[in-house]
Amino acid sequence: MPITPATATHSTSKGTTDAILLELVDEKGVTIGTAEKLAAHQPPGQLHRAFSVFLFDEQGRLLLQQRALGKYHSPGVWSNTCCGHPYPGEAPFAAAARRTFEELGVSPSLLGEAGTVRYNHPDPGSGLVEQEFNHLFVGMVQAPLSPDPDEVGETAFVTAAELTERHARDPFSSWFMTVLDAARPAIRELTGPSAGW
Repeated sequence: MPITPATATHSTSKGTTDAILLELVDEKGVTIGTAEKLAAHQPPGQLHRAFSVFLFDEQGRLLLQQRALGKYHSPGVWSNTCCGHPYPGEAPFAAAARRTFEELGVSPSLLGEAGTVRYNHPDPGSGLVEQEFNHLFVGMVQAPLSPDPDEVGETAFVTAAELTERHARDPFSSWFMTVLDAARPAIRELTGPSAGW
């Protein structure tokens, strides 16, 4: 079930709904508590667990998504394949696979861990802050996409050179280059040297 606004709720196994909670973590990524999603993003931000997914096709092209215009945070900007937050107690790998399917209607045919990165990125447009301990995942997509229009405005597969051109021309999420650079070693291992990542 896609969840767009920060104030949205999700259904529990008992059929009730709760506010979306994020896992707060320390600088080593150890869980120290929870916070409501929007509250965690209010300045100066609370450090919380997140994930970022980078999926590639068989030609070594990266799948980008343009965030839907209705998103509460960073609407209309381009970003990596998928990103989000695990529910408290949810493994980041499981959250990454779940959210990729919710947003893009496709499950990765391959998905592997690619390390973590910690960052603090204010979003000038919304005034919110991304204080995140981000788990990175790299993989492949081999099935047709079926994006949820409430989540995704557009998608595009790009080569490394095309990404450079697009990044210079189009607005991207404030965290995009940070997570891409952190994931590059795993991306290069997946795509090979000829892909240029």
